Amino acid sequence: MTTDFQTAREALGARLRELRTEAGLEGKDLAARLGWQASKVSRLQNGKQTPTRTDLTAWAHAVEQSHAEPELHGLLAGLDMKQRSRSWRKQLAGGLKGRQEIAVRLTESTTRIRGIEVSRIPGLFQTPEYARAVFDSLAEFRGIPATTEAAVEKRIRRQEALYDPEKTFRFLICEAALYHRPCRAQVMAEQLDRLYNLAGQQRIELGIIPFGAQLRRTAPHAFWIYDSRLVIVEMITEELWLTSDEDLRLYERAWEWLAESAEYGAPARRLIGRACASLDRGHQSPHPHVQSGAIGLQADKARP
Repeated sequence: MTTDFQTAREALGARLRELRTEAGLEGKDLAARLGWQASKVSRLQNGKQTPTRTDLTAWAHAVEQSHAEPELHGLLAGLDMKQRSRSWRKQLAGGLKGRQEIAVRLTESTTRIRGIEVSRIPGLFQTPEYARAVFDSLAEFRGIPATTEAAVEKRIRRQEALYDPEKTFRFLICEAALYHRPCRAQVMAEQLDRLYNLAGQQRIELGIIPFGAQLRRTAPHAFWIYDSRLVIVEMITEELWLTSDEDLRLYERAWEWLAESAEYGAPARRLIGRACASLDRGHQSPHPHVQSGAIGLQADKARP
């Protein structure tokens, strides 16, 4: 199967061949000008080898079209992005279970996970029923085999890591995620109740970024940081796996800036309680302590 990366590399090779042809040069003639083996020219223009920026600069000057150098460098940058991206269409072709198994292995091999979710509860904190609703919706949206029960089983297995004394979890959740409801009200109430309880656990730092908070930088999308070796960014069409030092530093800075605006501990619990209190009164949390969080918030507002 041809990958997105290989397709992009072949497109870059085709452009190199076009520039050589426009210069009226045979492959062996260009190789002689560059001091390369003719096989290297062939591999590059046939998409069999990834060029370096230096290769592209040399090629542009050798064919006397230096104006094409920025274009070639841009194509190479796009090629790098394709190498780092993982198409959802290909990842989920066989259903949802396989990607959840990858998540289990990633979590097992990581000691510190930081993340931010903008519009939903993080998978590590989801109840089975909430996860089931998310997976069913995802399968319908993408038109793929659901394999929902197997995916839920993997997600719950992944959550065993929350009780590993060698691991720590630092998560930020935008307050909107407490209100966006991919499931029935009763399921959402149970999910918020679980989140309320997790907020006080050892090794789990849960911050809620409230509506109206002043931010040094807004949260454009969800992302997860695994130790300081990998950032995963989820988009609609693909998933980015970023490992360069520059990318890691940038995402770590984004996470720290967002963390400055979050509420923790009792204030975070009050925000969770307020979200639960906003649900249909016939579907409130089965545990009264979540509701007391909302009551406590109202009492705080009433104080002079």
